Amino acid sequence: MSEKKIGFFAKYLSLWVALCIILGVAIGVLFPQVPEFLGQMEYANVSIPVAVLIWLMIFPMMLKVDFKSIVNAGKKPKGLIITLVINWLIKPFTMYLISWFFLKVVFRAFIPELLATDYIAGAVLLGAAPCTAMVFVWSYLSDGDPGYTVVQVAVNDLIILVAFAPIVALLLGVSNVHVPMDTLFLSVVLFVVIPLTAGFFTRSLLLKKHTTEWFENEFCSRFDGITEAGLLLTLVIIFSFQGETILANPVSIILIAVPLIIQTYLIFFLGFGWSKLWKVPYQVAAPSGMIGASNFFELAVAVAISLFGLSSGATLATVVGVLVEVPVMLSLVKIARSMRSRYPQLETA
Repeated sequence: MSEKKIGFFAKYLSLWVALCIILGVAIGVLFPQVPEFLGQMEYANVSIPVAVLIWLMIFPMMLKVDFKSIVNAGKKPKGLIITLVINWLIKPFTMYLISWFFLKVVFRAFIPELLATDYIAGAVLLGAAPCTAMVFVWSYLSDGDPGYTVVQVAVNDLIILVAFAPIVALLLGVSNVHVPMDTLFLSVVLFVVIPLTAGFFTRSLLLKKHTTEWFENEFCSRFDGITEAGLLLTLVIIFSFQGETILANPVSIILIAVPLIIQTYLIFFLGFGWSKLWKVPYQVAAPSGMIGASNFFELAVAVAISLFGLSSGATLATVVGVLVEVPVMLSLVKIARSMRSRYPQLETA
């Protein structure tokens, strides 16, 4: 299997990302009516324009889902076990410890005590919400197995229903934590059900008329570049929403970002390294590390607002999680692909 190429963006991807971040901030500050207009197209804390872009990014991966691989995922449980242990028994607690250490100890001179507590709360909300949508993009870019990734995401979504609130309540000592069901339901429908169904029917109809070789080499290649272009446009929109916030709180954003970034790399290497020890195939190991490293930020932001308020430090921390995720996860995609040869490869029929 040949590695995924990022096309036109490959050679200077870091530059394009930086330019899109700058462009997004500039739009948010100079043309605030743009994010205000886009902000009106939101339902259940999910931005519809961003959702459309994510859908376009996910669809090429869903085209490659062989439903036999979904059925067979249960026969290869190692990757799923790694994902579940990392996400639910390790990640929320390391997020709390790392954010507490940096925000309460290392940066004590720069952050008031109560504000640091709020920032930690936001970090914990991120740590207790494993990714639902963007992980499909990271899996796609790192050549992960699409069928297995669907299973991993679906199982995590079910566990969120029962584990998210108790973990948050335990770590933060707050009550009345509830999962916003409309946000969770809409995200699952938009980012899993619709693209998976569309990919299934597209694949099924075309394979009735054409060969598998034509489908994979000719048809799927037509979508080359869509995922990467969608990523860059998503960055512009996300940073336009937060342009004023970034300029108003530059120091706070940098301080909050430090533990979030360290946590992301730690969780990825725990999952990816454990996969290496267990001899998990690369195509399963990559998404196993990606799912834990990335976050379900729509859920985290929604809960932060409901618990602590729109202008709280907790909400700001969840927003910082949104801002740092794409650049950091792109770096992890690059790292994963560079280490591919050290892992066994998934057997193909």
